[in-house]
Amino acid sequence: MKKIGVLASGGDAPGMNAAIRAVTRTALFRSTEVWGFWDGFNGLLDHRVEELTTRHVAGSLRHGGSIIGAGRCEPFLDPNVRNKAVEDLRAEGFEGLVVIGGEGSMQGAWELHKLGMPVVCIPATIDNDMPGTEITIGADTAINTAMEAIDRIQDTAAAHRRAMIVEVMGRQCGYIAVMAGLATGAEMVLTPERPMELEEVFEEMRQVWLRGKRHFIIILAEGARWGAAELAQLINESDKPYDARYTVLGYIQRGGVPSRFDRILGTRMGVKAADALLDGVSGGLVCWRNNRSEVLPIDELPPRGDPWDEMLSRVQAISAT
Repeated sequence: MKKIGVLASGGDAPGMNAAIRAVTRTALFRSTEVWGFWDGFNGLLDHRVEELTTRHVAGSLRHGGSIIGAGRCEPFLDPNVRNKAVEDLRAEGFEGLVVIGGEGSMQGAWELHKLGMPVVCIPATIDNDMPGTEITIGADTAINTAMEAIDRIQDTAAAHRRAMIVEVMGRQCGYIAVMAGLATGAEMVLTPERPMELEEVFEEMRQVWLRGKRHFIIILAEGARWGAAELAQLINESDKPYDARYTVLGYIQRGGVPSRFDRILGTRMGVKAADALLDGVSGGLVCWRNNRSEVLPIDELPPRGDPWDEMLSRVQAISAT
């Protein structure tokens, strides 16, 4: 291949720049032109594209966000639009594409593959909710960000003998909540995968109070049964021992300096993706499995695992006592 493209689609994730940088430098190392499409598939449709050099990506490793933008693209859902996009890519001399993003981005990449455009996808989403891979770019940084915030909230919770509800991202997957809960010793973690009844929440609060704890920390994934404000109100309207307050961390989890792990993961996945594409692979997702990267066919990916395996459930229960 003499000319490939790279784009970051969907929501941004810390470590995306490491992947963009690695794809760029790998392609150039192998004497292939690499061009960055601005704002995901939007740039592909609007012909907003820029040739990348080693200088374009220099210094990007330590920055969050995406140096070529990111974003969702509703028009790309139209098959006619996708057909036209592939025609334009070929007319402009592109022979392959690396797509960086979450599950929706992966599906977009798969559609391009089916139309004959060689594509390799890199998983980047803080939710860590993609099939096939044990971890996605951005998840580690998001957990660290949540952990730092929860540590601070725990201090004031203990000072005032309060229940503090901290809502983290994770509409369909509770990975951030589970891992942040383990990292902070939270008394309870609520996720979409394992819904609880309200009486179970109240009973655990009573038991924690009887053990003499001055705080009760609940980590709540945004896709759980209740929102943070709703659960705080339910607690405050009951006769439970703790007065409840809540905090929604929101987009603070998506930005910021990528962790060491996400920088290294993005770099290793970026090199793997570019090498695979230039070696003739298409329709694959770069997956992190057993401490190494490998490319698996998108249509044969094993389902994503439950963040609550039995060992983690036991560890969390013990840690919260």
